[in-house]
Amino acid sequence: MNRTMTALAALSLAFLSTTAIGQTPALDAAAGSALEGDSRAWDFVEGLTTEVGPRQAGTEAEARGRAWAMAWLKANGFANVADEPFIMDTWVPGDTARARVTAPFAQDLVVLPLGNSAATPAGGIEGEVVFFRTVDDLRAAPAGSLTGKIAYISHQMRPAQDGSHYGFAGPARWVGPGIAASKGAIGAVIKSVGTDHHRNPHTGGTSFPEGVDAIPAGALSLPDAENLERMFARVGDRPLTLKLEMNPRQIGQTQSGNVVGEIVGRNPSLPPVLLACHIDSWWNAPGAFDDGAGCGIIAAAALNAAEAGQPLRTIRVLMAGAEETGLWGSRAYSTAHLDEPIAVGLESDFGADRIWRFDSNFRETNPALHKRIAAAVARFGVSSGSDVATGGADLNIVRDQKGALVDLQQDGTRYFDLHHTPDDTLDKIDKAQLRQNVAVWTMVVGILANEGASIQTGGPIPSAPAIMRD
Repeated sequence: MNRTMTALAALSLAFLSTTAIGQTPALDAAAGSALEGDSRAWDFVEGLTTEVGPRQAGTEAEARGRAWAMAWLKANGFANVADEPFIMDTWVPGDTARARVTAPFAQDLVVLPLGNSAATPAGGIEGEVVFFRTVDDLRAAPAGSLTGKIAYISHQMRPAQDGSHYGFAGPARWVGPGIAASKGAIGAVIKSVGTDHHRNPHTGGTSFPEGVDAIPAGALSLPDAENLERMFARVGDRPLTLKLEMNPRQIGQTQSGNVVGEIVGRNPSLPPVLLACHIDSWWNAPGAFDDGAGCGIIAAAALNAAEAGQPLRTIRVLMAGAEETGLWGSRAYSTAHLDEPIAVGLESDFGADRIWRFDSNFRETNPALHKRIAAAVARFGVSSGSDVATGGADLNIVRDQKGALVDLQQDGTRYFDLHHTPDDTLDKIDKAQLRQNVAVWTMVVGILANEGASIQTGGPIPSAPAIMRD
């Protein structure tokens, strides 16, 4: 017996010794096998990023991604695989993005457009830049005070295991340009909402209030943003001027879609377990972390749970389309299927690093099930949390139904180094951490798919967290 076989044998014995907490030996073994050698999640994300690449919502590239995912699901034995189409308003980034300080310290800055940004006129716009250290400072600016000017909006985001600083810094992107436009600005640039110091801007969606016309809005790389702030510290009373040129555009309505597939349960009349991810990415990266890995994780877990024995409930995977540009797929799926009850929903959309905490929204109303899951995943280094699960971005249907949710919290310490940048590539995935995700998901999905009783959540579902806003 070689060393690997010895380790697997020891691991199998350890798993079999824990089945008193409510898992079958077959499910324990499936989770153990996933931890040691699962390749399905890697196979999915490697294939998707290699053969399709970036998948901007509503474009031909996203359609190729859906077709690729459907072929993978069918080849791996999923039933009822389908592409459920929907129509969406579609924004594309164009092929020009330039920013240059024209005075007093003339030099180029690295910029990318934000989703829903308007284009500049040909040749760009130029204006005095007004520095806002926070979104609250921008909100406090007098009406009309930015007329003819360009707003620069900063923040102080830091890495965090739970990604909580995204909720703190995200408004600089989510609403900053819209506030600037409402006060007369002709353009806006933000410090990228991220934590790396590569010269890669972090794109992402922005929004404009009703009745406020979109303006050109871009994200500067963190080094360029910090350089701009050093310039402000030197200029004194002199104006700092910036030229900005970008050509994104709205191309009207196009078709996107949600990819679905199922592991059919022994009792298909029971509400299914819904596993979600999103298949689209921004145009500037192949989306390995966000969210190719998540789709690989949920698909692998569904297959592993099924190999432990046909589950009682159907396991349905939802690979949502057009998440990045406004949760179009999540909303469309809820609209189409709202009258079809879901037993419980889970989503993987926070990279591929290890899961460290388990939360549910039934900890108080179904403590036995919560404790059983917590005990089953403790062996993987996963703690039981006391937060109320709110579900991922693509689980609108479960929140709309006020249903049961599970959050398997991934380590987000380095997630915002990669998020929405050209660095979101396959080589950033740690295979051992990816396997830990699949093992945890296999165990949790197997338990939930074989739970015969309904899961009581005990009241309204909390609002989705800020971290869901891509």
